Amino acid sequence: MYIQVVIILCMINAISAVGLAVFTGFTGLMSLGHAAFMAVGAYTCAIATKTFGIPFIIALPMSALMAGLVSLIIGIPTLRAKLRSDYFTIATLGFGEAMRVILENLPITNGARGMAGLAHYSVLPTVTVIFVIVVFFTKNFIFSRYGRMAVAIREDHIAAEMAGINLFQVRLRSLFYSAACAGIGGALMAHHIRFIQPNMFTNVQSTLLTATVVAGGMGSITGPIIAAFIFVMVPEVLRVAEMWRLVAYGALLVAIMVLRPQGIMGYREFSINGIIRYFRNLGTKQDKGGTVS
Repeated sequence: MYIQVVIILCMINAISAVGLAVFTGFTGLMSLGHAAFMAVGAYTCAIATKTFGIPFIIALPMSALMAGLVSLIIGIPTLRAKLRSDYFTIATLGFGEAMRVILENLPITNGARGMAGLAHYSVLPTVTVIFVIVVFFTKNFIFSRYGRMAVAIREDHIAAEMAGINLFQVRLRSLFYSAACAGIGGALMAHHIRFIQPNMFTNVQSTLLTATVVAGGMGSITGPIIAAFIFVMVPEVLRVAEMWRLVAYGALLVAIMVLRPQGIMGYREFSINGIIRYFRNLGTKQDKGGTVS
């Protein structure tokens, strides 16, 4: 039972990290406010299921849509103004904090006390299926025409704009998709923990998501997934060490940045075929070495 809980948390964080990877890793804009979109998804799903009695299977896509629509509030003015780098990051940081304050003062969200007694819909089979679907759609998005335009903007936005790519539309589309994924992650978290309050979605959570993407690899989908699993499992494994487990968490992040500045996967993707090719090439090299000797 405990192992299942940890695996569910790993996949929930991976869903949110995969969405952020599309915006930060492949489009090239840093965000420190994605916890706000998780909060929107969590509260949308919680209110829909508990207050209005809407089935979870309908409330979940509603959460994704609502988080995506909320992203337009910050996305349209900032991206149209072509804010980049530190300026855009600070804008998302302020947006995340503003969203938390709004949720603390809305009657429908029960204010700072949060919402308790949510149904336990986020069971392992459900979360696994949703995780696979999100990864599948993310992979198709990245390898689509829009994904290639996003990568072109990341590499050189001036050259991309001269080539006829609409920077505003591509960036806004990436933000919408990443916010929708964060909304799904927040909705699943709400019905896994069965309790939510605004303090669960602070800037610390946003920073952890960004760190997961950076540590996993800015040009990879599977990298942030691996990092999400590591960052959830390591504190749980070291729970017996009490406060020192958080020190180990920080040390792990520093070690990854020092030893692998490009991230765990860098710009590569993890695949079964890739593993087979790796061991096949390794065997070929050993054979050649034996022949030479």
